[in-house]
Amino acid sequence: MPTVFQGNPAQAQGRLAIVVSRFNESITQRLLDGAMLTLASHAVDSSRIDIAWVPGAWEIPLVADKLAESGEYGAIVCLGAVIRGETTHDVYINRAVSLALSQTSVELGVPVIFGLLTCQTLEQAIHRSGGNVGNKGSDCAMAALEMMALLDMLPPQ
Repeated sequence: MPTVFQGNPAQAQGRLAIVVSRFNESITQRLLDGAMLTLASHAVDSSRIDIAWVPGAWEIPLVADKLAESGEYGAIVCLGAVIRGETTHDVYINRAVSLALSQTSVELGVPVIFGLLTCQTLEQAIHRSGGNVGNKGSDCAMAALEMMALLDMLPPQ
């Protein structure tokens, strides 16, 4: 019979950090609210959570990297909203942020959860931040808890 490793969010221990972009704050605040509600519903005391606000999505990776390097957090949740405008600026931001966050996670061994909305319209962002498609912030908080618990189960290196 194989050994199965699966993290149970209720068993997550330790601290979490949430990095939130102020740009498109009407959306990102909703993402943060969703994350906080989910964490509270899983008995994560607010004293275990640190929140860092950054100016925009571009600044998320630097702060996430510093938080991960500190060794104080079991997971870092990154929340932002990049909405397509009249140029392709959003494509460059989204690609750079996603690659940087992935690199931090793999290199430092800390789950860095990608909660950056990459939407074509404001309406899409509204739907994904608590509208009729759910709340990506909530989903990311669940992923963080699950990954924290899973990493605690895995054999040491």
